Amino acid sequence: MKKMMISVLSLGLLMACGAQAQEVKRTGPAESPISTVVTVPPGYTTYYVSGLVPPVVDKTAPAGTAAFFGGSTEVQTEGVILRIKDALAAEGLGLGDIVMMRVYLVGDPALGGKLDFGGMMKSYKKYFGTAEQPNKPSRVTTQVAALAGEGMLVEIEVQAVKKIAPPSMPKKTKK
Repeated sequence: MKKMMISVLSLGLLMACGAQAQEVKRTGPAESPISTVVTVPPGYTTYYVSGLVPPVVDKTAPAGTAAFFGGSTEVQTEGVILRIKDALAAEGLGLGDIVMMRVYLVGDPALGGKLDFGGMMKSYKKYFGTAEQPNKPSRVTTQVAALAGEGMLVEIEVQAVKKIAPPSMPKKTKK
């Protein structure tokens, strides 16, 4: 009986702590498309999504060209974000659960080898900081010399978090 009382009290304390778990905090200027700081309190599981690259969009285009992957940085970024969305959905998460994003851009040959930050942002802004999905991750965007596949202009990796569900109460059993 004493062990049962201790178990019930312990479970009650765990549930009370879980019920008081804080939410993810995102801070930064409201007009900014990213969060300056994202704070994840205890009680969350972190998911690491490997760098994803754009899907093949035009199989008729020569392999190893940007057109093979949809052409522009804007189109390739959207393809990558949708792949990330699918990967997160398989784990029960959404784009709003992303807390950190790293964007790697190859210089666009159509722009003389300069990264197309504006094109990336056009697709990014469709999915982050919107009325439907207001959460904005912390983010870094950098230009790289090349990616693993020729013609790829974008690779994105993310970290996402999900609140750990509090333990459920044991069911009463009749003796």
